[in-house]
Amino acid sequence: MAAKQSRIVAVANEKGGVGKTATVINLAAALSLEKYKVLVVDMDPQGNATTGLGIKPGEAELSTYDLILNPKKVSVPDSIIHTEWPGLDLIPSHIDLAGAEIELITEIGRENKLKKALAGIRSDYDVILLDTPPSLSLLTVNVFAFATEVLVPCQTQPYAYSALDDLFDTISAIKEDVNPGLDISGIVATFFDKRTRISCSVLEKLNQDERCSNLVFNTVIRGNTTIAASTDVGKPVVFYKKGSFGSVDYMNLAKEFMGRNDFGFMLPAS
Repeated sequence: MAAKQSRIVAVANEKGGVGKTATVINLAAALSLEKYKVLVVDMDPQGNATTGLGIKPGEAELSTYDLILNPKKVSVPDSIIHTEWPGLDLIPSHIDLAGAEIELITEIGRENKLKKALAGIRSDYDVILLDTPPSLSLLTVNVFAFATEVLVPCQTQPYAYSALDDLFDTISAIKEDVNPGLDISGIVATFFDKRTRISCSVLEKLNQDERCSNLVFNTVIRGNTTIAASTDVGKPVVFYKKGSFGSVDYMNLAKEFMGRNDFGFMLPAS
């Protein structure tokens, strides 16, 4: 019997403040409620996905930094934290990850360090969600080298929409040089507010843009203070306040996301 194949999902956007980490945390939690086994891998040195899942800075003994820099000495299972929510696991980040760029620069195969470190757990989870730094870096390249797909949160603001060009260019380069199997599986509109003209305008542009119209999820993540409040207390919104807009939206996104299991969407033509 063939081993189960995980969906390995890089959640990425080269512009900060678009809801990237919130999407990692809350989509992962929503998927766990749908009875999927989920692993969050925090590759952002800021560690916001780690704290957002209830782990305080420095609390974990091992992190993604250790996996990348000391793969022969660090056991992947020992790096995994089982959160308080069943089916939702985490490999935390650490501030030391910020220095990994310099430490890896002379390493052979440096772009595949994460892929090699995590190769043995691919069949242990239904979905592996990877949080990325907000800018292109060697850490981001490591995530893209390991991932099978990219989920793109796009804030419904003009600057975030314009930044998609850079992301598409980056993924095209990764496909050509590092990971030919990488594709964009979806774009999710975030911080959507139907009361504002600009938010509606950007969503309309996403749906009409020939580069990505077939990638845009029907589900939108509405601007909601409860999401920020839940992050502040280290608890995904689906557990923090189940009836909130944020909880409803991420549960809907989880269902739509898994419905795209055989997505087959290719990178938009440039």
